[in-house]
Amino acid sequence: MAGNREYKSDVFSMLLEDRQNALELYNAVNGSSYEDASIVELCTLDRGISLTVRNDAAFVLDMNLSIYEHQSTVCPNMPVRSLVYFTMTLEDYLSGKNIYGRKLVKIPTPRFAVFYNGDEKQPEQYELKLSDAFERPIENPEIELTCRVYNINYGKNRSLLEKCPFLREYMVFVNYVRDKHKENGYDNLEHCIELAIDRCIRENVLRDFLMRRRTEVVKVMKLDYTFDRQLMLEREDSREEGRELGREEGRAEGREEGMKRGREEGMKRGKEEGRQEGSILTLYKLGYSVSAIAEMLAQEEEKVKLVLQKAGENVFN
Repeated sequence: MAGNREYKSDVFSMLLEDRQNALELYNAVNGSSYEDASIVELCTLDRGISLTVRNDAAFVLDMNLSIYEHQSTVCPNMPVRSLVYFTMTLEDYLSGKNIYGRKLVKIPTPRFAVFYNGDEKQPEQYELKLSDAFERPIENPEIELTCRVYNINYGKNRSLLEKCPFLREYMVFVNYVRDKHKENGYDNLEHCIELAIDRCIRENVLRDFLMRRRTEVVKVMKLDYTFDRQLMLEREDSREEGRELGREEGRAEGREEGMKRGREEGMKRGKEEGRQEGSILTLYKLGYSVSAIAEMLAQEEEKVKLVLQKAGENVFN
């Protein structure tokens, strides 16, 4: 499920299409004081709908390649994903350069950061390392990649947000949407987003950006919230299935072992059985056609139709 939401942009990456915003965030993260936004070279990957070829933001400044990601859910795989983004970006950068020659080819120094604003409690800052994912850990990995995670929720990393006005205003907007959606009983999401945008425009929060790209912002925020909500429900279902299976097997094999196997089996079943059907129904209700859904999720159109018909939908192509 989490992977299926990566084909589109989000408001964070939309904001970082602006060189001035990229410069501002770079200065805030690195304690630098660059002023000329024209020296920022944007190089965000955008080659289709696949997770491996679409990242949130990447740019070169003073031969530093910054790869920045936004997450509203906790994801321990960010170093692996960042490695993919880096190698794909490097492939473009090295085009036309002779890496087989005797002369050393210099490359930009990579820097990786993740900006987290989900609902789960997380530390203010922490690191994720590529070596954490190694099946066989070693003391001195021959390759390593470190992502610094910044929690940008209210009350966290205040100094960073003070130095980066657009990021602070982005979180004001996100919190307005959250508060209005909760106040509305988690119903009528699009209306809540519209109200949050109106309030931000009145209060001069991301005013020009929201006025210029309002329709797109509503669309991607709606997709973000819809997929995140479904992901949360799938996790809750998986945990409940795991607990039930754990109780059953615990009577035969002992509570500790049974709970472990129950959680693993529950999570596996929840992912396998609910992922594709949930994604298909969600995208269809958001107005996407059968052919578009099939392309996004790499499925046959007949399978998409079958899922929709099973759910009682009047299928259109």
